[in-house]
Amino acid sequence: MEKQEQDGLLDGEFKYKKNIDGTINKPVVICTHCSKEFQFHRSNSTLKYHLNAKHAFVGAAASPGLRQTTLSERRPLGKSSLDKLTDNIAKWIAKDCRPLSIVEDKGFADVLKVACQDASYKPPAKSTITIRIHELYETEKKKKEEALVHTECVALTGDHWTSLSNDNYLGVTAHLITEAWGLTSFALTIMKTEERHFAEACAEQFQTVARRWRIEEKVRTVGTDSARNMIAAARIIPFNHMPYTAHILQRCITVSLADSGFVTALAKCRKIVGHFKHSPANTAELNAEQVSLGRKQEPLPQDVPTRWNSTLEMVKRLIRNQTAVTATLDKQKHKLVLLTPPEWDKLQRLETLLEPCRYVTELLGGEAYVSCSVVLPAFCHLRRVMEVTDEDPAYVVRFKEKFKEDLASRQEHTNYAWLQIATALDPRFKDLRSVPKTDREAVWTTLAGMLHEDSPRRSHTAEEGPAKKRLSLLQMDSQDEYQRRRYLATPASTVPCERLFSVAGHIVNKKRSALHSENVDKLVCLSNWLKDE
Repeated sequence: MEKQEQDGLLDGEFKYKKNIDGTINKPVVICTHCSKEFQFHRSNSTLKYHLNAKHAFVGAAASPGLRQTTLSERRPLGKSSLDKLTDNIAKWIAKDCRPLSIVEDKGFADVLKVACQDASYKPPAKSTITIRIHELYETEKKKKEEALVHTECVALTGDHWTSLSNDNYLGVTAHLITEAWGLTSFALTIMKTEERHFAEACAEQFQTVARRWRIEEKVRTVGTDSARNMIAAARIIPFNHMPYTAHILQRCITVSLADSGFVTALAKCRKIVGHFKHSPANTAELNAEQVSLGRKQEPLPQDVPTRWNSTLEMVKRLIRNQTAVTATLDKQKHKLVLLTPPEWDKLQRLETLLEPCRYVTELLGGEAYVSCSVVLPAFCHLRRVMEVTDEDPAYVVRFKEKFKEDLASRQEHTNYAWLQIATALDPRFKDLRSVPKTDREAVWTTLAGMLHEDSPRRSHTAEEGPAKKRLSLLQMDSQDEYQRRRYLATPASTVPCERLFSVAGHIVNKKRSALHSENVDKLVCLSNWLKDE
């Protein structure tokens, strides 16, 4: 047996040394790779070591257990490294909304083997990843609970969503200003609801979320859309209601467009866009025309009533590709009624009218900055933009007048008093130019009363004029920062909540439509909590 092992090792790797007379000198062997001589006394240990140390690429089959680790091969991962890798896989799946079954994909396993440089590595099982995700949820939830403990004021936003499996969910987000004056927001829940969306049920759902997170005494406002059930629910809950101001703006645009001279031109635009959108051949011809004109290849988007700013985007894209669209249609047989030169001019004017609205909509939908105090200045800016000029044609005048009229009507149904105080507390708008002059003194008086309740040692006598009162209010001490946190943490829209539904749509897809509602809640919240890491 030993002789066979020696011969097997010597075969091809080493050879016996031959004497001058042609006889074999068995006590001496020569490496066939480097011609180095070794003393051989029936033991292969020295020879194996030489192969592993100097010629590892040929010694794998002979002695894999004694091979030296090289740059092309690593030792198997230790337990701590395996645990860390498993934790990061779970975090990746939760953060990017990947299905758990991805750990069973052969391609995924091959990638990890290459990354770990370990051909024996096996990805963790689905059950292991599930456990790690639940543990990660609890860890991150404790961080959010800690943030809520150390704040005095919390603002909520909420909205309802229907999943692919026709289940109803309520999404709720929290917004607060930290002790370091950082504005932060995160998801609280996306809970499945069984009841019909009557006012009483909606009110109870918001209060349930507040109780679960132990913030009943800290919630100052709840932001929702302006649906009747939400308006009615706001009268029941013990929190201030903040209607969705960006939604109000979009309704103003819709009403103004319906009562202006843009209807016919927009109808033609939708037909033209549909002509290309529903035919790959027509789209290919348009793309070829764009290339021949030295333009960027880009599709024509269709406007959707529920998608904000989509009408503006459709108009802008058509104007930008007017030459390509016209040239392509001239070469085709179709039954479209094309836009006339005056109608193209109408679209140019419509773009000018809608662009400020797009800017304000996006401004009010932000969650990384204070937005509640921006509402009144933004609306004031829009009213100035919509002022009628002598150069405006009749259809533009109708649009502007209808827009201002509808905006004023809807603004009355917002929490106008809250918006006024928020504007006064924001140093950027402390002059209150966005508030009518007749209302400014009342705003300062209301604010002075609130600050006096929080800090009784400060008093404002009746003899103080508006200028002195405003100056003293702006010189607030640390105890008065509570009011700023209370008002400025409130978002101007429920866009942050609606972003949860975009995440939920990636999670509750066709392949996972039967996902349990508790897991939907945890996965959506985790993805939201981990987005900035």
